[in-house]
Amino acid sequence: MLQDLQDWRVEGALNPWRKPGRVGLSVVIPCYNEAPVIDALMARLMPVCEAASPGDYEIVLVNDGSSDATWALITAHAARSAHVVGVDLARNHGHQLALTCGLQVCRGERVLVIDADLQDPPELLPEMMRLADEGADVVYGQRVVREGETMFKKATAAAFYRVLERLIDIDIPRDAGDFRLMTRPVVDTLNAMPERFRFVRGMVGWVGFRQVALPYKRDARFAGETHYPLRKMLALAFDAVTSFSVKPLRIASLFGALAGLAGFVMLGWVLSVWLTSGTVHGWTSMIAVVLILGSVQLLVLGVFGEYIGRMYIETKGRPMFVVRQVFRGDQA
Repeated sequence: MLQDLQDWRVEGALNPWRKPGRVGLSVVIPCYNEAPVIDALMARLMPVCEAASPGDYEIVLVNDGSSDATWALITAHAARSAHVVGVDLARNHGHQLALTCGLQVCRGERVLVIDADLQDPPELLPEMMRLADEGADVVYGQRVVREGETMFKKATAAAFYRVLERLIDIDIPRDAGDFRLMTRPVVDTLNAMPERFRFVRGMVGWVGFRQVALPYKRDARFAGETHYPLRKMLALAFDAVTSFSVKPLRIASLFGALAGLAGFVMLGWVLSVWLTSGTVHGWTSMIAVVLILGSVQLLVLGVFGEYIGRMYIETKGRPMFVVRQVFRGDQA
């Protein structure tokens, strides 16, 4: 039932957790505290997969260090069906790395990425497969309606994609998440990209190939609560910008140049007042200027430090994730 832990405990270039051979379709699903939705997810997903690729599919459920019964439910489904693969990460690595792990494990000629919360309807798979049959390498879901989300969530999401367009150097479609169907060449290219700070939808945009949008209505979450609060959304946005653009460095340099210019102007004013009257008035305004310039300098240093820190972490060469075990019901 379990493979030899010594073979695949830590990520390696040979992908030792991947079973030999290919299947027609893989579905990769990161799961974090999704116990309330696992059964409903499988009840809707398995008939869709069976219709799209009869008997020739796998569903890879990646448990991202959940603290509830998610892993127990995953292993129960894997024990009942040879089409289900459970992957248990050693700790919570985050959605993007859990997704990356699933892409490393899956064997499909086509790979569907979907979240476990059923906001993205698995019933769109046949239409995605049809578009892939017509030559698309990536079919991504593009949200035209977002049910069950607050105005704040919708506004920040809209702002996220529009600001991202101006800051990064690649084309990322608006209002498109990780819900997409990809062909094996796209997945293999993603798996060959070694960076640790991953923004998968941006990486898919970077690799190119033929990409086609599929507009759809995003449903409200089936159960439970969102695992992407504002804090995580901001972190994801920062990963996106720093992974695909150096514009923050250029902006920081511009701030530094403007602050330096303002400092020279202020120095000239101080010298002229001293030469003409011998006394410099307005120490309060002077202190205010010093504080502003100091703040700008710290901001610039912070931006530079963030990039340098990420480079430092990347140079360590640590694995992106650690796998505790892989559970395949067909190996029981």
